[in-house]
Amino acid sequence: MRFGIFGGTFDPPHVGHLILAMEAYDQLHLDKVLWIIAPNPPHKLGKPITPIDQRIAMVKTAIDGDEMFALSRVDIDRPGPHYVLDTMLILHDHYPDDSLVFIMGGDSLRDLPNWHEPMKFIDQCSEIGVMRRPGEKFDLSQLKKDLPGIEKKVSFIEAPLLEISSNKIRALAYQKKPFRYYLPVGVYNQIMEMGLYTTEEAMKE
Repeated sequence: MRFGIFGGTFDPPHVGHLILAMEAYDQLHLDKVLWIIAPNPPHKLGKPITPIDQRIAMVKTAIDGDEMFALSRVDIDRPGPHYVLDTMLILHDHYPDDSLVFIMGGDSLRDLPNWHEPMKFIDQCSEIGVMRRPGEKFDLSQLKKDLPGIEKKVSFIEAPLLEISSNKIRALAYQKKPFRYYLPVGVYNQIMEMGLYTTEEAMKE
């Protein structure tokens, strides 16, 4: 099988996440997209993040009943720090005979040389699916110098231009402005029921 690895903080998971995961599923010919929730992302240490149990509940609601998607607990059930290399190594133990296709955005691809042990991470990926927005250009020449062989792993996913972000949704919620249609209805209802994103700290990125 071909598993897509779709990681993020998902604070909250929104329709943009769902659309991008769907496009990756279709364009990369995946059998399943695994949603990997980052409990304490290394790049967000010290920043306010909604408790993991509440983010798990929201992701479960967002993908409920969709056979394209599944929630993985690979990072939830282990202590940090949660580097993607370790995540991929564990997933290979879980799925030794399957292909793991890591899904990332263009900014992450450009920043890949600064990741934790990037060459070892690349080795663990059968393929790296990179979201490419309309009109976006990528020059891999410098990346190939920093990470030899990276061009053999990269496949581009043609993604729609979506000006939706979790940060924007948190800010709208804090400001008591409408944000309902950025989210699956169940996730919106959970946010309202749990009283999330009502403090100034919650809207900081």
